Amino acid sequence: MSVIHLSQTANALPQAWSSVTLAHLGHTNVKILRMDEQEYADESHPYAELLLVVDGQLNLLIHNQLTVVKTGEAYMVSANTSHSVAHGSFGTLLIVDSVEP
Repeated sequence: MSVIHLSQTANALPQAWSSVTLAHLGHTNVKILRMDEQEYADESHPYAELLLVVDGQLNLLIHNQLTVVKTGEAYMVSANTSHSVAHGSFGTLLIVDSVEP
């Protein structure tokens, strides 16, 4: 295994909000993506997600309430919780979630 440069990997992706899986750990995915200040539509999953801001800022909307997650901070979205991303989010986001059946 070699060193993974998270921000460089995210910046090399062909488009923002399109994640790439870095690793599978048991039944868990570790993914990275680039945020580009655009909104991301509301979604929900039958599993929890950990959203870790590697660099930048995530403007997360849960139940129409804004939570700002900054560099070095993480937010755990509970299973079956509707969430979206508000305008102005930027940088690199690491996502840890379940491998979908």
